[in-house]
Amino acid sequence: MTDKSVTISDAAARRIASILGSSPEKQALRVSVEGGGCSGFSYKFDLVEDQQDDDLVLEKDDARVLIDQLSLVYMDGSEIDFIDNLLGQSFQIKNPNAVASCGCGTSFSI
Repeated sequence: MTDKSVTISDAAARRIASILGSSPEKQALRVSVEGGGCSGFSYKFDLVEDQQDDDLVLEKDDARVLIDQLSLVYMDGSEIDFIDNLLGQSFQIKNPNAVASCGCGTSFSI
């Protein structure tokens, strides 16, 4: 059990549920943090079939998100959101731990 927390916005939950509904073999959206990107770290989004034993499992409506423990260290207190505007559609992480981020919104530094 962990005291780390990440939330899912309503818009992200709707989009995740829609994606999972069109890919019945996939069970969840995995969000992870990797080294690299123009600001030091980057977010990675993958559809997966199984969860790992130590994953944080977030569920909202029909959306299911998995976050591994190492990524959770960098994402604690974050919100997973989905943006749909004139510039396009994308998942975005609103991370209070990030001190800088790039213009594309997919990489950050702590």
